[in-house]
Amino acid sequence: MPETLLSSRNLAFELYEVLDAEALTQRPRFAEHSRETFDAALTTARTIAEKYFAPHNRKGDENEPRYVDGRAELIPEVKPAVDAFLQAGFLNANRDFEAGGMQLPSLVSQACFAHFQAANAGTTAYPFLTMGAANLIENFGTDEQKRLFLQPMIDGRYFGTMALTEPHAGSSLADIRTRAEPAADGSYRIKGNKIFISGGDHELSENIVHLVLAKLPDAPAGVKGISLFIVPKVLVNPDGSLGARNDVLLAGLFHKMGWRGTTSTALNFGDNGACVGYLIGQPHKGLACMFQMMNEARIGVGMGAVMLGYAGYLYSLEYARQRPQGRLPDNKDPHSPAVPIIAHTDVRRMLLAQKAYVEGAFDLGLYAARLFDDTHTAPDEAARHQAQELLDLLTPIVKSWPSEFCLKANALAIQVLGGHGYTREYPVEQYYRDNRLNPIHEGTHGIQSLDLLGRKLAQNGGAGLKQLIRLIASCTERASHHPALDALRVPLEQLVTRLQRVTLALLGELAEGKLSSGLANSALYLKAFGHCVIGWRWLAQAIHAELGLLNGNAADRDFYLGKLQAARYFLTWEVPGCHHELALLEASDDTCLAMQEQWF
Repeated sequence: MPETLLSSRNLAFELYEVLDAEALTQRPRFAEHSRETFDAALTTARTIAEKYFAPHNRKGDENEPRYVDGRAELIPEVKPAVDAFLQAGFLNANRDFEAGGMQLPSLVSQACFAHFQAANAGTTAYPFLTMGAANLIENFGTDEQKRLFLQPMIDGRYFGTMALTEPHAGSSLADIRTRAEPAADGSYRIKGNKIFISGGDHELSENIVHLVLAKLPDAPAGVKGISLFIVPKVLVNPDGSLGARNDVLLAGLFHKMGWRGTTSTALNFGDNGACVGYLIGQPHKGLACMFQMMNEARIGVGMGAVMLGYAGYLYSLEYARQRPQGRLPDNKDPHSPAVPIIAHTDVRRMLLAQKAYVEGAFDLGLYAARLFDDTHTAPDEAARHQAQELLDLLTPIVKSWPSEFCLKANALAIQVLGGHGYTREYPVEQYYRDNRLNPIHEGTHGIQSLDLLGRKLAQNGGAGLKQLIRLIASCTERASHHPALDALRVPLEQLVTRLQRVTLALLGELAEGKLSSGLANSALYLKAFGHCVIGWRWLAQAIHAELGLLNGNAADRDFYLGKLQAARYFLTWEVPGCHHELALLEASDDTCLAMQEQWF
């Protein structure tokens, strides 16, 4: 039976050959685990995703949440799926055993969660947001806030959201208008409007804990005046029991082209002047707290984009193997049987591009999860700090590159199916629509590129960038011991050399205060930098594929050869194309910057 969510062989390759998940069991936190316990968790995730999540993916798309009497109504299949997820322990996969968690490495829990993202993006969003909100409260909340809000979230009784965007401000959080007035009892009264709040209303849980950005009366202007508040849908009494409904109103639902199974809400806070909120963290420091959840969400969005691309790739691959059509160019006999379309070179090109995009991005997403483990459990403080520096640098790439190129994979999957591809009888058009939201979720490409070029590259003296360059150099050095990889290694080395030169020039320009011109083409930089990172990850995979061919059994030969061919495609077809972007950056091309509004 063909696999529909992700390739189990590729997952094993990533976990146990490329990223060495078993080595994590040598660390005290994961000492009670083994490859067997990891595989058991992965098998459970696959089973639940296939049994409870995948079957209603289409139904959730065709039957969006409805606004009924001031509440959001979902199809009935969503709750049993979410309940199965909770009962299996995946909401707390990373938490301590003592807290009811699995104490899994993030590398493994991310791999588990990937199955749900591939099976049903709409339903998976509800626990995804809750995990991020719970982690934020755990890190920044008071003991009382943890007792009243965090523990019920860990128990799966309360769900969570992040409420940032406002109608007039969009991504410009500095311009939010939601206000928080201090009350006599130490709480606050929140008043404002938020839009595009995913999971903002439903009846999957007893309560919903909104994490709301707002400004205090004495707030300074800009992002330095933003505070963060816990605003429950239902008030919670001091003994932990539920009280009256808070003054949080579901004003309406947005109807999106994808992720239709996730409620996207407009919420009004304090229409009646009685919306109770609780400050979390320090006054005016809310954005720093929220960035923890936002960065988690950015990595999660990137992996979600990967898995939608992956699902489309696997479907189009199986379709191409089964669909007979046409004959090869050197066969002139019209009476000969038609061949499966996978025999046609251009179909192979489209499948190979998909494989290169999704398996390269999948590796990067899991690598980021491995770095997250290192930030908490690496043997010494220096190693933990290094891992954090590198993870900070890579986060814009982990979010944005899959959101662009795994979406391209979905477009190619539609093309492989031909006329059937854009009909609703086949799932690839839904995968595309679902994935089209990810270039916007948690910051657009433009925002991520500004973050990368304007902040992350120079952060802490460029420590993350220097580390990345060392890692790539180490990888190319290892590859040099495999002559068969020379054709793959050289294009990456050439790109890195030129990218370093361009980076130094751009950072110099920014250091001189030339922000508008230095950042004008940041999207080009993001693409070239992302291709460099994915090229590095493909070369690392190619090295392990070479080792696999030398040491593996005959049954794995096709798998490793497929890896090498996808690496060859990316490093020899895709990577050299980045020199066009670099040439524009070197020339400080001002085509877009110089364009005037009236010229449109």
